[in-house]
Amino acid sequence: MYRIGELAKAFGIKADTLRFYEKEGLLVPGVRTSTGYRQYSEDDKKRLHFILRSKKVGFSLKDIEELLALRISSCEVSCREVKAVADTKLADVEERIRELEQFRRSLRQLSDACCGGQESAEHCSILEALDGKLENTDNNAR
Repeated sequence: MYRIGELAKAFGIKADTLRFYEKEGLLVPGVRTSTGYRQYSEDDKKRLHFILRSKKVGFSLKDIEELLALRISSCEVSCREVKAVADTKLADVEERIRELEQFRRSLRQLSDACCGGQESAEHCSILEALDGKLENTDNNAR
């Protein structure tokens, strides 16, 4: 059995993070001892490890909740169902990467158009573009 601080320390997180996961329903609240300390089992430790690994690869708390449900009923679900969760997340990440690449292109264009000099920013091409005075950057911004 692990106290909340011990379990948190084992994973390099704060006890508040464990409490948050409990509040979100991802982790079952630890059993309280007669002195009021929360205690967690080896199964709780494995579940926390699963949660943290899932979070590390980009799954949201909602995704993790779904994955935990699939993990619990793994004998009754197919790999296809689990893969669908991962594939949905992958599609989301790929879309976000496309958006970020577009942002980068737009920002690069803005930066390249600006002289970056010491003179007044009264006619700064970045500010003018964001004000809509330069047509070229509107088509690239999202």
